[in-house]
Amino acid sequence: MTTALIRRLSLTNFRSYHAAQLELDGNAPVVLTGPNGAGKTNLIEAISFLTPGRGLRRATLAEAAFTEGDGSWAVAAEVEGMAGLATLGTGIEPQTGDDTAATRKCRIDREPVGSAAAFADHLRIIWLVPAMDQLFNGPASERRRFLDRLVLAVDAQHSSRVNAFDRALRSRNRLLEDPRSDPTWLDAVEHETAELAVAVAAARAETVNRLSAELTAHKDDGSPFPAASIALDGWMEKLLFEQSARETEDQYRNILRDNRARDAAAGRTLDGPHLSDLQVRYAAKDIPAADASTGEQKAMLIRLVLAHAGLLKDMTGAAPILLLDEVVAHLDPHRRAALYDALASLGAQVWMTGADPAAFADIASRAQLFEVRPGTVERRR
Repeated sequence: MTTALIRRLSLTNFRSYHAAQLELDGNAPVVLTGPNGAGKTNLIEAISFLTPGRGLRRATLAEAAFTEGDGSWAVAAEVEGMAGLATLGTGIEPQTGDDTAATRKCRIDREPVGSAAAFADHLRIIWLVPAMDQLFNGPASERRRFLDRLVLAVDAQHSSRVNAFDRALRSRNRLLEDPRSDPTWLDAVEHETAELAVAVAAARAETVNRLSAELTAHKDDGSPFPAASIALDGWMEKLLFEQSARETEDQYRNILRDNRARDAAAGRTLDGPHLSDLQVRYAAKDIPAADASTGEQKAMLIRLVLAHAGLLKDMTGAAPILLLDEVVAHLDPHRRAALYDALASLGAQVWMTGADPAAFADIASRAQLFEVRPGTVERRR
């Protein structure tokens, strides 16, 4: 087993930082403390851009730029990862008035690569942020997004397929708006839509199946983070375990064709994996996670993230980098200590943020401590 590590992190014109650099030692926990609004989350958000997608805040590229800069920003990390030593970099160039949208650039060892998906050869990154606290009570779209992040950590091409599927659905909806649309075009769009739908559903189903097995294998480990059971609520995902992908594609194409009038009236496609939901249950009480207390929900969410990290370690041979934003502040001392033990057992490089340094007293002697102030970050000795 190997451990993916960030050895040096550099930010240029990113969020609240005109320039910042952190030097790291090994895989000891990285703890970022400072007052609210100082820029702690900005630092781990920069790391999250070393994956496909829009980072842990789901920000636009322009939103990540330093407010007093020229619109450009850059994040670079020297990593010791699954493919050895490498420098990963991403960002956008200065924007002019003629630019309609920023284009993200990605480089490995200063050589351009097609997308951030190439970074997955070197490290995997997962995170837990306060915005996820309402995951179980929020809309299904939030749980699909959460699931897609889990899948993306396993399959770096997943977000490309999800985005392509969304584009195909929008194309179909536009064609359905025009009653004079050529049926041949609709057939072609629905053919592509079905292929992408099945690819997305299959990746989600496989990840949920693997994660469910991981959760089941450790459900009686005595952890203070309650065991959860998970399942996908979607006919396509379930059917893929019973028949071939080709048969499922054909079935979905027939559904799309037969329901053109209904979908045209609704202004959207009313069937498909874009409506599937991730079901989570509190195993000990056998109740939906949404019916559990706020504390129980938080603990279950931590359990899911830890199980996913363990699954990634088993599948890739390297523990992922974990970004935990303001997680320990809401845990009682017993669960806080248990979390630190679980993270140490995982062997991953973990980045944690918090306003109160006292919350990290149990690991202060073995952690890399940084104090964050507006626009600056300094190592605490």
